[in-house]
Amino acid sequence: HEQVESLYPRPGWVELDPEVLWSQFVGVIKEAVQAAGLHMRQIAGLGISTQRSTFITWHKRTGKPFHNFISWQDLRSAELVNSWNKSLLLKVIHVIFTVLHFLTGNDRYLAPSFLTFSTQQTSMKLSWVFKNIHEAEEAAKKNNCCFGTVDTWLLYRLTKGSVYATDYSNASATGIFEPFMKCWNPTLCYLLSIPMSIYPPVKDTSFNFGSADSEIFGIPIPIMAVVADQQSAMFGECCFHPGDVKLTMGTGGFWNVNTGEHLFASQRSLYPLIGWKIGEEVVYLTEGCMSDVGSAIKWAQDINLFTNVDETEKIARSIVDSQGVCFVPGFQVSVNDPYLCASFMGLKPSTTRNHLVRAILESIAFRNKQLYDIIVKKVRIPLQTVRADGGVSNNSFVMQMTSDLINKKIEKPANTDMSSLGAAFLAGLASGFWTDKEQLKKLRRIEAVFEPQKDSEEYRPAMDTWLQAMKCSLHW
Repeated sequence: HEQVESLYPRPGWVELDPEVLWSQFVGVIKEAVQAAGLHMRQIAGLGISTQRSTFITWHKRTGKPFHNFISWQDLRSAELVNSWNKSLLLKVIHVIFTVLHFLTGNDRYLAPSFLTFSTQQTSMKLSWVFKNIHEAEEAAKKNNCCFGTVDTWLLYRLTKGSVYATDYSNASATGIFEPFMKCWNPTLCYLLSIPMSIYPPVKDTSFNFGSADSEIFGIPIPIMAVVADQQSAMFGECCFHPGDVKLTMGTGGFWNVNTGEHLFASQRSLYPLIGWKIGEEVVYLTEGCMSDVGSAIKWAQDINLFTNVDETEKIARSIVDSQGVCFVPGFQVSVNDPYLCASFMGLKPSTTRNHLVRAILESIAFRNKQLYDIIVKKVRIPLQTVRADGGVSNNSFVMQMTSDLINKKIEKPANTDMSSLGAAFLAGLASGFWTDKEQLKKLRRIEAVFEPQKDSEEYRPAMDTWLQAMKCSLHW
């Protein structure tokens, strides 16, 4: 994994250079093959797992981008989001769909009945593009504008422009795709003045997308899977059955529950996704996410609160509690409040850096508890063992505290980089390397199991203080 450096051209704007992303992507594949002692000729297929909701638009004929990738963390649409969420039109939409849901009982009408926009969604930023980038608007009028998330751009570049597509997992994470009808949402696009002509065709997740041009790797390599990172991690963890739960703690945190054939409508803090589509099989997920998990730990390291991430659990355990110090996350976009500010509260003359480090780790466990409680309340499926992955799942303090708080067993695999494994599994199934999911289950390796050791009530005073600190940091 090589991090593509984010660009910050203006306050709140977060972009990625498409050429840098492309060259690093190709470089990482070549390095990985070389490091494994293999030759490109031995590669049966390529699976691509990418970050979601980060997008770009480009000219259909020339392939030239109209702008850099606009990241899912980007805040340029904050004013648009706020004005839409306060608008009379959105209130009218809520009323209409509440009535429709009441009359029909169809869950399809439940999500629009309390639709709210957030800065993380692609929809508002795409609307911003057509309001502010004249070349994109003009090209769209002539059917010459292409829209793509990271996967679509990479597919397009790998095939020298001959394949233009995305898959269901990536499309469903944009907020512009209708998961019930499995198509791009024409009503939303009409409301936001986004032309329908810009969207790529949507294909199965495990599927032969075509081959990488032979100039790139020396030989043509079949592209056998395209999948969004969280759904890919879910597949890598072998969460194939309804009630299976995956907790990824990387830069951000993501709780995903397999809901099988049942698509739960969007609820506050939870979002429905298509996990993967393989032939006739469509698996749905419900997701809850939180910002600033790994990024908060990295920031603490950058300001020298500690030198090595591995020290943090030892530091946290060196004291009995955080002495009332609370860390409120908010470096990245919050789904519910784009103006939430990151802060430490409850500082005292006796506060040491150990208290600060422990407060950061506790905040991750507290937010895990918050999201888990929402999932238990809203998702009407018995939940199975939680399977964790991502860099922060290596932190046994966070893992143990989360297990205590949710009173549930948590498994951690030997390999915590599940997004790439999921893409490999999906590509292997499409190319016939594996014949079914049962073979994949046999490849699972569990490194550690965390079981509840303390009553969650013991954490209540500290969590109540933290919730109070959260309230104070809203709408900064």
